[in-house]
Amino acid sequence: MAALQIDRGPVTTVTLNRPDVRNAFNEEMIDELSVFAAEAAADRSIRAVVLRGAGPVFSAGADVQWMARMVGYSHEENLADARKAARMFHALDSLPVPVIGRIHGAALGGGSGLAAICDVVIAADDVVFGFTEVVLGILPAMISPYVVRKIGLSFARELCLSGTRFSAARAKEIGLVHAVVPAAGLDAAVDAQLDLFRKASPTAVAATKRLLAAVHGRAPGDVLALTVENIAAQRISPEGQEGLRAFLEKRPAAWAAPKPGR
Repeated sequence: MAALQIDRGPVTTVTLNRPDVRNAFNEEMIDELSVFAAEAAADRSIRAVVLRGAGPVFSAGADVQWMARMVGYSHEENLADARKAARMFHALDSLPVPVIGRIHGAALGGGSGLAAICDVVIAADDVVFGFTEVVLGILPAMISPYVVRKIGLSFARELCLSGTRFSAARAKEIGLVHAVVPAAGLDAAVDAQLDLFRKASPTAVAATKRLLAAVHGRAPGDVLALTVENIAAQRISPEGQEGLRAFLEKRPAAWAAPKPGR
């Protein structure tokens, strides 16, 4: 059975599909997520990606059998293995479309790392999160850049150094999660967020994701030229021109896709 189930379309849903092991990461899942990210980055028909898990939890982190094999790895084998996972997280983080995390049950270790790379995270109110690697004697290494960026160094130190588990409410408080809803309301909350993205210009969204990554942590004066060039380029782009004309003419822009079924 494939480690992922992918339902393709303008809204592409990627389901972590190893419910028998709580959607734990192994080599196959990492490879399949990497392949998906490469394909999605080149597919201009995709407007948004929803990341979810099959079965009772979103993802419980690393697969026990995978970790058992790691015990015997050499330093070079560990480097190769970790490099694959690091590239996977980077590829998903770099997707030019909004990525929504639909989180239920639990998101531990790499599962919380996936939440950190999502643009919007919607969690059920009973979800348990945790950067639990240190409890196993290892590090949240590959996910650390995204975790620190998402929740800041202070909360990252508290949670990553202890490996403690925390609630969806706490995750929202620190910025890992954007909305907490009853489990029965997850799909409706995701649909409401997708409706917002349907109104946004695809090229403007892609350019904005790149721009936010480029300006993060830098002084305004240091990125002045970058921001000026970005807005000038987008204004003269086809979608920039269409958006301005649609606004002035009081009509929907050409990319404003209706919700399926309407």
